[in-house]
Amino acid sequence: RSSWLLLAPLLTPPVPVVTAPPCSLCPEGAHRFQWIRNLVPEFGISSSHVKVLSSPAEFYELLKVQIKAAKQRVVMASLYLGTGLLEQELVYCLEETLEKSLQAKGSPDLKVSILLDYTRGSRGRKNSRTMLIPLLQRFPEQVRVSLFHTPNLRGLLRLLIPERFNETIGLQHIKVYLFDDNVIVSGANLSHLYFTNRQDRYVLLQDSPEIADFFTELVDAIGDVSLQLQQDDTVKMMEGMVHPYQGDKVAYCEIANRRVMEVINSARTRQERLHAKTFHSSQPGSSLLSQQGSQASGNLKPEPDTWIYPLIQMKPFGIQIDEMVTETLLTEAERDARIYLTTGYFNLTQAYMDLILGTRAEYRILLASPEVNGFFGAKGVAGAIPAAYVYIEHQFYSEVCYLQQQERVQLQEYSRAGWTFHAKGLWLYLAGSDLPCLTLIGSPNFGYRSVHRDLEAQVAIVTENKALQQQLHQEQEQLYLCSGVVSTSTFEQPNRYVKLWVKLVVPLIKNFF
Repeated sequence: RSSWLLLAPLLTPPVPVVTAPPCSLCPEGAHRFQWIRNLVPEFGISSSHVKVLSSPAEFYELLKVQIKAAKQRVVMASLYLGTGLLEQELVYCLEETLEKSLQAKGSPDLKVSILLDYTRGSRGRKNSRTMLIPLLQRFPEQVRVSLFHTPNLRGLLRLLIPERFNETIGLQHIKVYLFDDNVIVSGANLSHLYFTNRQDRYVLLQDSPEIADFFTELVDAIGDVSLQLQQDDTVKMMEGMVHPYQGDKVAYCEIANRRVMEVINSARTRQERLHAKTFHSSQPGSSLLSQQGSQASGNLKPEPDTWIYPLIQMKPFGIQIDEMVTETLLTEAERDARIYLTTGYFNLTQAYMDLILGTRAEYRILLASPEVNGFFGAKGVAGAIPAAYVYIEHQFYSEVCYLQQQERVQLQEYSRAGWTFHAKGLWLYLAGSDLPCLTLIGSPNFGYRSVHRDLEAQVAIVTENKALQQQLHQEQEQLYLCSGVVSTSTFEQPNRYVKLWVKLVVPLIKNFF
């Protein structure tokens, strides 16, 4: 019997489960969210290391500055890299930085790792692959390009579904850009639209080596189960690795789960040890001599007032941490708390809709008006996608009205001439507070795809610092400033007319976009 107890830790499921009402454990302020560290690593940092960006141009300029300054590593995960002049300039920045590293004395230290989606990155004759091949040819020992291919696109399905449509089955959707110990978490891709007039969200975590290590290891883990781009534009798997669409699907997903969960669990263990060490050294009985020694050597870090929790969602691999945390946050939000939730593609899962409609907090949901939807004006079937989102929005609004929840749950549409809208995430304001103490920022859209099909990552940022809370509040206000409140009359406008065939098709395809 005792031997079974010893084996118990090895028999636990790969994804931890929250089994108690977590927020009630730590009811005071930002600390009420410490239950998240039962699932993922907790990184305590100073709020002075967090900078919220507000515009595509600021995001693009920061990318270039960070690439040029990198000495040890550049790690970039995105859906795709565009093929325009702005994207080419990014590639030139990488080439220049790699060249400097190559010319430095001794062996070059700089390593560049790029993770993209296979189907989106291979679209068209000129694509993400052709943009990056020159780097692979010039710096074969320093550059790695990994192309994730969903294991769900295989066999006859893979042969029959044409380009573009094959992207509906599943994607690598994570957007993380890191340079040495600086990390940008965003929902923005590496494309000229996201550098000019496509509104998104972006946060820079500066001088955060533990967070940078975590995301480097995560991208490496996904890269290891992805196709590797070769100098001649072919792809192949790493030796000994199961193929995502030619090999056994169950075996592939098990390997991928193990690799990603190893990263999460090892980082969590490291951070727990660090937390325990810091906690004990800060106790009254700790050695005065050792504290003075730390101060003298300049190693004493400021007490953290901000906590970063990476939330990973990879349902194809059986990893659903982001979904669990998001659902718990929505469930536990108290009466008079306010949640500002935004998504570029309003297509919430049934679970998220039920929680919003059935819980006590106030909701202000920001979504794209048809004119700022990324598919507005697209050719062919894609041109009907904005109308499909209007129909889904109207259905949800009708449910809100039926339940007489219009005061508590409010929809607002982002509208800005010449721009498109791609921002996603949420801000949580505790009851009685004018500033948010938590935000979620990253790649998930809160829809079926984000939960069930794609690889997603975002971070929960929890802070006690008023200046950072003010930054987050201003970010929220700036986005919502460009919006109008949705009412019954909204759907009576001519541009909200939805054709019958769109209404008939939406229930069949809503899980694919």
